[in-house]
Amino acid sequence: MAEQAIVQIKNLSKTIGNKKIIKNLSLELHKGEITGFLGPNGAGKTTTIRMMVGLMRPTEGEVWIDGQSVQANFEGSIRKVGVIVENPEMYKYMSGYKNLLHFSRMHKDVSKGRIDEVVKQVGMQNRINEKVSSYSLGMRQRLGLAQALLHDPKFLILDEPTNGLDPAGIREFRIYLQKIARESGVAIFVSSHLLSEIELLCDRIAIIQNGELIDIKNVNELQQSRYYIQAEPLELVGEVLTGAGFPTALHDKGYLIDSGAEHIPGAINLLVGAGARIFTVQPYRETLEAQFLEMTGGGEIAQAHTE
Repeated sequence: MAEQAIVQIKNLSKTIGNKKIIKNLSLELHKGEITGFLGPNGAGKTTTIRMMVGLMRPTEGEVWIDGQSVQANFEGSIRKVGVIVENPEMYKYMSGYKNLLHFSRMHKDVSKGRIDEVVKQVGMQNRINEKVSSYSLGMRQRLGLAQALLHDPKFLILDEPTNGLDPAGIREFRIYLQKIARESGVAIFVSSHLLSEIELLCDRIAIIQNGELIDIKNVNELQQSRYYIQAEPLELVGEVLTGAGFPTALHDKGYLIDSGAEHIPGAINLLVGAGARIFTVQPYRETLEAQFLEMTGGGEIAQAHTE
């Protein structure tokens, strides 16, 4: 029997005025899994997140977190949630440790031992007693992550968590998130516009457009079995590949063929036997950005609505 999802979003809808902003959205988020949440501007990402954490009441449907309904038992369900929205705000005149001590008082049963644990988890042992004003943006993000983890949540929501970070900071933050998901079994939900980073970070990707969930993909599904072959003469190459039953498409100065690696040597042998000159044979996959733009029609901004 499959393990119950940490988060269950069931037929979630939101109507504002006479416009349906979110339309029957259903999604499950599982322990130890990082799910990316993508969509064009105005697609409904922020509205969905607000309903997930009880800041906006759905018109229809329900959100369950660790077996408790957000709508029916807000306090009980939200105790299991940690949130980071863009750049976390901290008391800059206080040390990182005192910030965590202050935030720990907002939760029940967060011991000093737990503070030490999350400090180690995000790798801040050497700087935690220094003032936040001396921290880089990347260190403040790590402190924000420690704050979100203080009460040992089962579900972590991140909205544009790497805004403003340099490439090294983004990579570092990604490593910590993946470590937390795997080692602590936290379900992580990330909304971001950095598609290349989402592709590296996440296990699954959910895409929303005009308030509807249009696709959910495992990241390994993005790595399709396609190969690029550049060879001449081009017309002959097309005829040989098509005649051998390989689905082909012209691409750049060659052909993309839909085939697993085990069939590529046979295709090459056929081309050589037909007299073709082969220059390049390599695996090919479209980036998440290209697939996202294809699925969403180029990322067109949805019709405006009032929230």
